[in-house]
Amino acid sequence: MVSIATYLFNPSYHLKITHYLLLLFLASSYLHTSVNSCLDEERRALLAFKEDVIDPSGRLSSWVGLDCCQWKGISCNNGTGRVEMMNLQNAYMYTLSAFDGEWDEMEYSSLGGKINPSLLSLKHLNHLDLSRNDFRGISIPEFFGQIKGLRYLNLSSASFGGEIPPHLGNLSNLNYLDLSQESDDSLLELPSENLNWLSRLSSLKHLNLKGLDLSDLRVSWLNVVNMLPFLIELHLSSCQIQSLPPHSPANFSLASLLILDVSYNDLKFPFPEWFFNLTNLRKLDLSGNSLSGPLPSEFESFKSLEHLDLSFNSLESQIPKLVGSFCNLKILNLARNQFDGGIQELLGGLSSCPNSVLESLDLSSNMLQGQLPASLGMLHNLKFLTLYDNNMNGSIPESLGQLSQLVHLDLSFNPWEGFLTEAHFINLPRLKYFALGRIDPNPILPIPLTFKVSYDWVPPFMLHKINIGYCKVDPAFGVWLQSQTELLFVKLRGTNISDSIPEDWFLKISSQAQYLDLSHNQIHGKLPLQLKFPNALILDLSHNQLRGPLPLWSGDNVVKFKLETNSFSGPIPLNLDQKFPKLESLTLAENHFNGTIPPSIGNMKNLILLSLRSNQLSGEFPQELSLLPNLMILDAAYNNLSGKLPSSMGASVFLLALKMNSNNLEGEIPLSLENCTSLRHIDLGDNKFTGKVPSWIGLNVPFVSILRLRSNFLSGHIPQQLCNLENLHILDLALNSFSGTIPKCLNNLTAMKVAAYYSTAYDVYLVYHQQTTVMKGRELQYNTSLMYVKSIDLSANSLAGEIPEELSSLVLLHNLNLSMNQLSGGIPLEIGNLLQLENLDLSLNQLSGQIPQSLSSLTFLSYMNVSYNNLSGRIPSGNQLQTLIDSSIYEGNPLLCGFPLSTACSEDGNPTAKDPKDNDNEDGHEELWFFISLVLGFIVGFWGVCGTLVLKKSWRHAYFRWFDAIKDKAHLKVLSHFQRNF
Repeated sequence: MVSIATYLFNPSYHLKITHYLLLLFLASSYLHTSVNSCLDEERRALLAFKEDVIDPSGRLSSWVGLDCCQWKGISCNNGTGRVEMMNLQNAYMYTLSAFDGEWDEMEYSSLGGKINPSLLSLKHLNHLDLSRNDFRGISIPEFFGQIKGLRYLNLSSASFGGEIPPHLGNLSNLNYLDLSQESDDSLLELPSENLNWLSRLSSLKHLNLKGLDLSDLRVSWLNVVNMLPFLIELHLSSCQIQSLPPHSPANFSLASLLILDVSYNDLKFPFPEWFFNLTNLRKLDLSGNSLSGPLPSEFESFKSLEHLDLSFNSLESQIPKLVGSFCNLKILNLARNQFDGGIQELLGGLSSCPNSVLESLDLSSNMLQGQLPASLGMLHNLKFLTLYDNNMNGSIPESLGQLSQLVHLDLSFNPWEGFLTEAHFINLPRLKYFALGRIDPNPILPIPLTFKVSYDWVPPFMLHKINIGYCKVDPAFGVWLQSQTELLFVKLRGTNISDSIPEDWFLKISSQAQYLDLSHNQIHGKLPLQLKFPNALILDLSHNQLRGPLPLWSGDNVVKFKLETNSFSGPIPLNLDQKFPKLESLTLAENHFNGTIPPSIGNMKNLILLSLRSNQLSGEFPQELSLLPNLMILDAAYNNLSGKLPSSMGASVFLLALKMNSNNLEGEIPLSLENCTSLRHIDLGDNKFTGKVPSWIGLNVPFVSILRLRSNFLSGHIPQQLCNLENLHILDLALNSFSGTIPKCLNNLTAMKVAAYYSTAYDVYLVYHQQTTVMKGRELQYNTSLMYVKSIDLSANSLAGEIPEELSSLVLLHNLNLSMNQLSGGIPLEIGNLLQLENLDLSLNQLSGQIPQSLSSLTFLSYMNVSYNNLSGRIPSGNQLQTLIDSSIYEGNPLLCGFPLSTACSEDGNPTAKDPKDNDNEDGHEELWFFISLVLGFIVGFWGVCGTLVLKKSWRHAYFRWFDAIKDKAHLKVLSHFQRNF
């Protein structure tokens, strides 16, 4: 017998083995090549598809070579090499933020063009995804209905248009169909208001028709989807459904439905009976409808729910106890409703479940009250908790610190009390987002809660986002904050921090932060001169006490850079455009910058807002800045700029607001500004401009809301074209040399007659702006209340003629100042129609006749001056006039008589001799009635104003800002004009 060793050491045996292994390797290589390489026919089909597609970003650049199975977006069967999947979904979404810059990226990376029928050669294709592309309204190809092997078809948000081809109903193997549209103006239409083709998709499990109009169907959508026996997921969001079908079809088969989304329609209670038979539902989305009143008790049938979304409705009353009995709930969203009362029952029910699985609880933007129950700590699986924008008070329970799975915590916009301490965070190691406080200060409803932790506390978490606004925090940059070195979003606004920024922490944050807001604090010291912000979009350190030169930071992606209201000094760097090449908003206002405005700012072609207000900048305004193509807000007021405005100012055709007031500018107002047809706000006051008011204001530029040209050297007549400005609510031409008469057509200024009449574009720049106007001889500053101010000031000119009666129709007017002119005739008899009038100044004219009795109906009038005219007769009395007891407002009218002047009216006659006691009694009665009328006038005026302020939040905010006077410079001008004319 031959031994094994003989074979092992035989050379011929080794050779045979080698040949055998070589043949095996070659066979394997051949089989591998033949199986995994795509068929030539399918490769050609894909190349033909590529040929007809527009691909600006080169997403299909990998489609070269022989093996199409290796091409991006293509997947083949490992055994046969047949193409089975085409996934060409665009990676960018439509739901992008307004300033992250990705919208252009989405358009750039979108596929477009035509879809070649060569795809029919892909006989084994079962998955086709063309979603989130841009096919510019072309129809969905009918031949898609011939790709019989398709099990997955996603054409959502790809800008297909026209009718959906009913041929898609031939895809009997289809499990997944998504035709949803993200845009409100969907280009897709249903074929002849018919959904019958859907009923032939007998294998369908997932159907998404979001954004398609189902309001005019001939056959109820419920009847159609009821014929899909395997359907488990149905999305009909934003389909303009007015109500649910009242009756279920025979042989109702939707009881096995697991997911139902009918959000953002116009559904109202009550719901039909069949709806509550969907007892197997795991997810129900009714958000964004018109549901009101309490939640019906029939909802208790949905015991299997894992996800319930009722947000963005008008549900009210207390959150019903039945919701707390849904022990399978993982996600509960009740945000943006009108629920009130406490949440004890809800949390008590959820926490009493044998094993609470709740992971997300959103109760934001309701009217919830009371304390946060300690039972919150029993929701051990909770990851997302937001109580934003309610009226919850009391102290926050320390049981919050037991939510060890918590990732997202938002307690902002609630009047919490007490302290938030280390105990509240002791066992929150996974916390990534924390929000507390509010966005803006509210002196009426301050937040009494204090975030109080020890200076050297090191939290167990590592936050990615922190958002604390106008809430008390320790004034020092404590160790707890310095330990957070993974922050991407930092917002610590109005938190009373009065420390310098730790340089090591700032250096670390700068390398990763996308959003940095440390504004409205008392942060002091100098900033590091050299920092890089490679990922940042927003940098806001405004409203602090920072000093030193403007830091030479750089950020290739920064779109908003705010440093206003600090104490920075020195020149603005010449290379700012190179440091922030994508900047859209630059605000350096209210600092101490000097020197000239760098012309290089004109290289920031994306700039939308430029604010250099209240600095010490000098020299001429650079022509380069007037050529910024996207500029909408330009504010260089309160500087020392001189010379003429560039003739090319009108090149910024999207300009909404031009504020160059309080400089030393001269020359005429540039004609080219007539190209800025969207202008809403023009303030060139307190300069040395000459010439006339341009006639293009009101013709080419018809949307002006604020026109302030006061204190210049303008002359000529007030142009009639101003009467075309329906949106105008502040007109200030005071302290010029205008002559002629006041245009009667000013009664066409609709915004001074109709409440809330202003262009929607007003909001675009209102948030950035403040405006000064002179009332009661003082210069007052308005911020967000700007749209509520209605004012006409034509004082200190050379206007003649009568005051037009037509002005009495401007019933919303707050301020009317026509003083220091040469007006004659009488005061309009119907001036009492100006029921909102607070300030009336007609002094230093040549007016005659009596003061109209209708003035006594002005219950808001708090300042009036008719001195130095030729008025005569009795001074009217009643209401607010009783409170205007300063006789100087009537002086210079020798023929006036009556209270508060010492001159008695002749028609009162001379009193006959009376008993001294009678005299005393009469004097006593007169004095008594005087004080009674004085008190009554005060009460009516006080509650007319204050009652409105208490009941109406927007007026309250507006009114308080009216009394923020910043300086009084009108007095000297008034005196000089008085001396010049008298």
